[in-house]
Amino acid sequence: MDGIFITLEGPDGSGKTTALQEIVRKLPEYTEKQIFATREPGGSPIAEKIREIILDTTHTEMDARTEALLYAASRRQHLVEKVIPALEKGAIVLCDRFVDSSIAYQGFARGIGEAGIFKINEFATEGIQPDLTLFLDIPAEVGLERILTNQDSREYNRLDQEKLDFHEKVREGYLRLAAEYPERIVTINGCLSPEEVAKQCLQSIQNRFYKEL
Repeated sequence: MDGIFITLEGPDGSGKTTALQEIVRKLPEYTEKQIFATREPGGSPIAEKIREIILDTTHTEMDARTEALLYAASRRQHLVEKVIPALEKGAIVLCDRFVDSSIAYQGFARGIGEAGIFKINEFATEGIQPDLTLFLDIPAEVGLERILTNQDSREYNRLDQEKLDFHEKVREGYLRLAAEYPERIVTINGCLSPEEVAKQCLQSIQNRFYKEL
């Protein structure tokens, strides 16, 4: 595939969506490639319906493995409908969350383990990996405070209802992934201003794909 696959990761409230929007706005200054922005779970009609099931605030009895399998199913459908076709056309695909989210949330925070999550997602993705991952790192309490402050302007979902210790485990999972895959994952301080976060994201993209951009 001729395209570039870039993912944004981070705990809830880390500012990924805001950063992605700014990257999409600024990136055309550096490249003539088509830019395709999307999200997980969701991003395609079927995947969005699965998202509704996963994140419904009333589905509090959902089993951790059921949750992990639903994420993988949504991811598969999103890939075949949207991401892979865009990459085959040479686009830059910017995706809000990918497999790292499943490892951090279900593997670490839910306690399923990295190996199991990796296995079901390897099946779902057929081994497709991002070319670059931008990890927006913030303390769990900061992310939760942002969620509470911005409830009127953002989606409030089932995972937002989890207690602080769950979100601390999510962050720990991300930090372990960043240490394990330093060649792919770039860590950015999510506590900085939205403008500075976006600036550092763009700089990381330029640094990694200098010839293309």
